[in-house]
Amino acid sequence: MAALVAGWLIALSAFDIRQRRLPNVLTLPGAVVVLGGAAMVGRGWPALAGAAALTAVYLLVHFAAPAGLGAGDVKLAIGLGGLTGAFGPDVWMLAAAGAPMLTGLVALTALATGRRDPVPHGPSMCAASAASVALVWV
Repeated sequence: MAALVAGWLIALSAFDIRQRRLPNVLTLPGAVVVLGGAAMVGRGWPALAGAAALTAVYLLVHFAAPAGLGAGDVKLAIGLGGLTGAFGPDVWMLAAAGAPMLTGLVALTALATGRRDPVPHGPSMCAASAASVALVWV
């Protein structure tokens, strides 16, 4: 299961970096698999709570600044909120706080090197979630 999740996160990140978008064909089925897998191992409710909470936060940010946070990021929040929520509130909080910090760090680094391109947020969401889960899994 870990390899499947890792492959999903890598595919999402690569696609977002190249295309500056997160396709439904990756975000939504991934969320279904994550939530279903969590339910099968008895962590369905925490995963569902994590998915709902992270999606609500991202939806509010998207409504406030749609140019800054796309709908793909909101849809990705379903699966990543479920993934991190399944491992507990501490993991969820670390990933939720880590993603915007990583994006900010990448944006500041890009600005310092003279780049002005928009920074995709999906890879930071994936990296923060993977790192947060890895801290409790190993």
